[in-house]
Amino acid sequence: MAGLLKTLLFILLFYYAFKFLARLFAPFLVKKMADTIQKKAAQQFGGQQPKNTVKEGETIIDKAPKNNEQSKNTVGEYVDFEEIE
Repeated sequence: MAGLLKTLLFILLFYYAFKFLARLFAPFLVKKMADTIQKKAAQQFGGQQPKNTVKEGETIIDKAPKNNEQSKNTVGEYVDFEEIE
């Protein structure tokens, strides 16, 4: 019986110690993970920032090119079949 109480006491002690340490170190670990993810994202995108060459008060209008190309679908003609009885 004493062994069972000792085991339960050890489990409870371990549980509360883990809970306390998790609260203590969680903010540090979350900040460290966020910094790591931010560095990986910056590395993946090359750290490129769009260059802003527009001066303040200047208006720029971008026009899309006209799409005059014909369809490149060269599958063939459509043939309508009729059933013969």
